Amino acid sequence: MTIFIDADGCPVVDATIRIARQAQLKCIIICNTAHIFHKEGATTITVPKGPDSVDFVLVNMISKGDIVVTQDYGLAAMCLAREAIPIRQDGLLYTSSNIDWLLMQRHTAKKIRKAGKNARGLSSGLPRHEGSFEENLRGRINGTK
Repeated sequence: MTIFIDADGCPVVDATIRIARQAQLKCIIICNTAHIFHKEGATTITVPKGPDSVDFVLVNMISKGDIVVTQDYGLAAMCLAREAIPIRQDGLLYTSSNIDWLLMQRHTAKKIRKAGKNARGLSSGLPRHEGSFEENLRGRINGTK
């Protein structure tokens, strides 16, 4: 098992590296050239800027059972298709049960914004997730969540 971090705009990089180190797991940070990461305890891969450049590199590196920290629903869907375990920075575990709803919400919000309106107030429609990011990440590593 390896932990991958979609590091562009990710506020839990340090916590993820710390937990990976405690579990003696390899941790790989993937970011584009707009972000510079040199973190002890992790390998950093920097890719050229471009639409979804980090996502495509990351999804081509993951294997079944790897953990991916991301806030990107599209990347999470690709990770699920590869049988990886995506987790959002607030602790939400992406699953086959919630990813379609999340993608539809993103699409609906985009349509509303494109029409010049405010997409605020869209309900997630999902039950609140249980636990914090660190608690859920440890649970996935240990196979308890």
